[in-house]
Amino acid sequence: MRMSRNLAGTVFVGGAVSLTIAALAYPAMLGIENTASSSDRVIANTRYGPLTEADRDFVVKVRAAGLWEHPLGLMAMERGTTAAMKEAGEHLVAGHARLDATCRKIAPELGITLPNQASPQQQQFVATVDASTGKQFDTTAVNIMRITHGQIFPVVAKIRATTKNTLIRQLADQTNDTVLDHITVLEKTELVNFDQVNYQQATPPKLPKEQLTPPPPQPGAPVLALTEPPGLDVNTTAPSPSNAASPTPSPTIG
Repeated sequence: MRMSRNLAGTVFVGGAVSLTIAALAYPAMLGIENTASSSDRVIANTRYGPLTEADRDFVVKVRAAGLWEHPLGLMAMERGTTAAMKEAGEHLVAGHARLDATCRKIAPELGITLPNQASPQQQQFVATVDASTGKQFDTTAVNIMRITHGQIFPVVAKIRATTKNTLIRQLADQTNDTVLDHITVLEKTELVNFDQVNYQQATPPKLPKEQLTPPPPQPGAPVLALTEPPGLDVNTTAPSPSNAASPTPSPTIG
């Protein structure tokens, strides 16, 4: 299943509230690389509280994560070789469809422009997984996603602890539950190579900014909606603990 088949459905969204700063058009680099020095800078005062650069970047990051993990989840549902892998795919699809609905709801309220494509790095993640088959597909997908979920987990905590915007707090709460759920179901596949994952989480590759930034949408383009397949009934807010009695092998990626 290719990504173009998986990302189905588009909707228009509107109704942004008046902001004290009008310059909230899609920023060239979204502040992702310079959040250490400017993340606290307030870029808008909304009726939900001040919006900082870090708040805006967080919404964009959550949206961009869904743009590659949702199609990858659909792949896992179709091509996973075990029940645990297919279950992980279901949780990825459901979790990101629900997060995406929240992002699309709050973005116009906060004057945030959402991307319609994942970053080049994230698109390459999908291509790498899509190029693998069988058990290698499972192993590659699980470890790539476990690395990225581990990297975003502390980001969610920091945003939740510092934001003064009520909509951002709500998104952070939902994202925290979803990321924890996804980490849990990925680990239940027993395919996570923890040594490799922990190393790559702590030492991500140094890539050019343009590789890490989702491209801006075309002017006037509808906002792509990530949806759940009919009949998918998955709880992404209360993850079940991993089976501690099961041994954990240490496969490698690639």
